[in-house]
Amino acid sequence: MSHTTTPETSAHAETASPAKGGAAPAASGRPRGAPKPPSSWRSRLYRWDMKASPYAFIAPFFLFFGAFGLFPLIYTGWSSLHSVQLANLDSQTWVGLDNYTNLIQSDFFWTALKNTFLIGVISTVPQLLMAIGIAHLLNYKLRGSVFWRVTMLAPYATSVAAATLVFTLLYSWDGGAINWLLHFAGIDPVNWRESMWGSKFAVSSIVIWRWTGYNALIYLAAMQAVPADLYESAAIDGASRWEQFRHVTIPMLRPTILFTVVVSTIGATQLFGEPLLFGGNSGSKGGADHQFQTLGLYMYDQGWVIGNLGKASAIAWTMFLILLIIAAINMLVARRLRKD
Repeated sequence: MSHTTTPETSAHAETASPAKGGAAPAASGRPRGAPKPPSSWRSRLYRWDMKASPYAFIAPFFLFFGAFGLFPLIYTGWSSLHSVQLANLDSQTWVGLDNYTNLIQSDFFWTALKNTFLIGVISTVPQLLMAIGIAHLLNYKLRGSVFWRVTMLAPYATSVAAATLVFTLLYSWDGGAINWLLHFAGIDPVNWRESMWGSKFAVSSIVIWRWTGYNALIYLAAMQAVPADLYESAAIDGASRWEQFRHVTIPMLRPTILFTVVVSTIGATQLFGEPLLFGGNSGSKGGADHQFQTLGLYMYDQGWVIGNLGKASAIAWTMFLILLIIAAINMLVARRLRKD
């Protein structure tokens, strides 16, 4: 096909060419230096829409966060500086830091803090170790692998009340399955609810049963992201399966392990449902001698059983400060791992 060029188009192209000294066309097709056309209301609406739409899309989250997250946090901090009783919320007396002073001087607070730490260690360490082992086994090619993975998630989907009820029956002093098995090993029956250490192990076992499978699936996802080249190189160098697990899998899982440790520690700090239901009528006290009372139970006991909302608010803010310290430690350790 032949193209014919008219004298008019040829003259226009010559005039508009930059090489000939003409004005170069702008990106919008308008020659440089030409006056801007008057902006219409449609263009102004379009520019306003492009600027405001992102804020409008994320606004619902911040509205809900402000109503149900930020406001309760600030109000709890304000209540912790007042004497507030559950029976008379309209009467608030400024007491400053007296609630925090009373909290530090209370033996029950330190007992609850110690119980929270011990139950957290007893439940978190075995839980994560077993989760890594289970994930390592699930990472092999097994028959019915989908079934085993769903089975791992079943305890997490079980309600806290149902799981605690079953474990309470298992740990029953008279007729429980645990004492029945100990009888065959020649061990006397243990009063798990009243025992100082037995109660902590019983509560920890409920936490371990519920969260081990969940953490195993997190580790499994991280293991499947490890490049196969690393295992092939290790196998060529003569590394056994155990050596591959120690020197390839574990180092590659360090960020994931750090994440699960932090999340499990936060969960242990907020432990509430398992000890409350395990204790029965004395659940809010954590047993007759407060032997398994956690910080969450202590806050509930002070606020909703005794009715001292000011002190309960001080406990809540103390727990929040503990979580901030854990987050700071997590940040420092993560920065150290990135440098390594």
